[in-house]
Amino acid sequence: MLERLARGAVRRRRSVVAGWLVALVAVGVAAGAAGGEPADNFRLPGAESQAAIDLLEDRFPALAGDSGQIVFRADAGVTDPQVQAAMEDLFAQVAAVDHVSGVDSPYGSGAQPVSPDGTIAFATVRFDALGPDIPRDRILEVKDLALAASRPGLQVELGGNVVSFAETEGPGGREGIGLLAAVVILLVTFGSVIAMGLPVLTALFGLGIGLSLVTLGANVIDVPRFAPQLATMIGLGVGIDYALFIVTRYRQGLHAGLAPVDAVAVAIDTSGRAVLFAGATVVISLLGMFLMGFTFVQGLAVAAIVAVLLVMVASLSLLPALIGFAGNSIDRLHVPGLHRDESAHRQSLWFRWSRLVQRRPWPPFLAGLAVLVILAVPVLSMRLGSSDTGNDPTSKTTRRAYDLLTEGFGPGFNGPLLVGFDLTDSTDPAVVDRVRESIAATSNVAAVAPAQFSPDHGAAVVIVFPRSAPQDERTEQLVHHLRNQVIPNAVQGSGTQVKVGGITAIFIDLGETLADRLPLFIGAVITLSFLLLAVVFRSLVVPVKAALLNLLSIGAAYGILVAVFQWGWAKDLFGVAKTGPI
Repeated sequence: MLERLARGAVRRRRSVVAGWLVALVAVGVAAGAAGGEPADNFRLPGAESQAAIDLLEDRFPALAGDSGQIVFRADAGVTDPQVQAAMEDLFAQVAAVDHVSGVDSPYGSGAQPVSPDGTIAFATVRFDALGPDIPRDRILEVKDLALAASRPGLQVELGGNVVSFAETEGPGGREGIGLLAAVVILLVTFGSVIAMGLPVLTALFGLGIGLSLVTLGANVIDVPRFAPQLATMIGLGVGIDYALFIVTRYRQGLHAGLAPVDAVAVAIDTSGRAVLFAGATVVISLLGMFLMGFTFVQGLAVAAIVAVLLVMVASLSLLPALIGFAGNSIDRLHVPGLHRDESAHRQSLWFRWSRLVQRRPWPPFLAGLAVLVILAVPVLSMRLGSSDTGNDPTSKTTRRAYDLLTEGFGPGFNGPLLVGFDLTDSTDPAVVDRVRESIAATSNVAAVAPAQFSPDHGAAVVIVFPRSAPQDERTEQLVHHLRNQVIPNAVQGSGTQVKVGGITAIFIDLGETLADRLPLFIGAVITLSFLLLAVVFRSLVVPVKAALLNLLSIGAAYGILVAVFQWGWAKDLFGVAKTGPI
């Protein structure tokens, strides 16, 4: 069937290419006219931090949204009249921005702290929704206002995860660098501009239609705003990879003396078949993400699946048509010194290496196994979570704000905890004060803000500032200590429900939930891939080897991540500012 498909695509190559062009334009226009908006649904059903968010949304709408910090340093002191006038004017401008529900000034009643030396202070900018639901332009407007207030002797920065998220570069930045790198690698591989262009063009066609379909799909499913970036990276990677297989086999056929149409048929019937089953395996792996149980993860999976399917279909239909146009001219426009005869692949270094390994398999097997096992050892201590803005480059205002807060108050002020009280059934009017005192006396707590009560006094919220950074393991331990010991002991017998939330607690709960479900995800992917390979190869040995190699390579990859990003080994080589969770 694949051979007939290839011959048909070559014979009707003008119609095939025209069809893909029409599809690319039509789907692109439809996406532009009726595409859905991205929706970052990070809800964690059943998590305590989610219960805290629900309580705040119900009783404290002004505190339920995300927040940022306007952090400023004044050489003359933050209480200098000129500094105070400039900052209060800035706070008024920020408060007038859409989706800003208020600004808690360090100069007003219930003032927030000033650093011991009097030169650093901060105001909390409260938004009326969580970061993903706030228009990016509004957050960037607040950022521009803050940065514009800086002047000699007065440094103003805007911090917080909501700001860092808004600053994230969209598709087309780093992905463009990756595409350029792929072009260079393909030029070196083929030594021909035309041969290089075929895989790139095929991948771009499939990816272009795939991303447009993802945009249309955002009307019916929640697609995170960073899903196109993930789909672009995966789509470009597998799309170029798949087309590379087929073009390489086609050139081998040409150099062996086959006619172009016969070389295309052989390439699709061999490498194309491998591409078909490789794509199916990738899709199965991505379907396993649905087992994680998070809406935003499912949106990521759908985006990546669509991208992989489209570039796979493009490799099996559009690419043969494009090759049909290239014909014997595929090696024209070759790069001097890089062009090689594919029919002589048996004289290549890699062919000789494969024969060496097959003649004496045990030494390389044991050596490879030892390397993979050693690399996988760190995975036993892997801690999942999210990095904080202290990992942002110093060129970003979020990182500079983080450093100012750390210098003035301690790293924990970059990730406060929100402790929510449901007092509906409470029988102890002093329970909030007792909990505050117990939390304040807890190790690794830097400060506890006064309690804020709802208008009916049926709920309260207390802001807690840890001493350690949001991504620090000690902060995670503090959250568990508060939840499991400090708070239960303080509210015992009072009928009060208390939940620990805030963005820091949300990421802790997310990391732990992912860690619990990761074995199920990996196990399901390995099992489904095993069954597919068993059907394709009618063998048990091949899928068993594939499953073992997958587990070893996954373990080694995670082990390297832990060693570099969590333990800090060679972190400077990778530009890692500080260690944290994976």
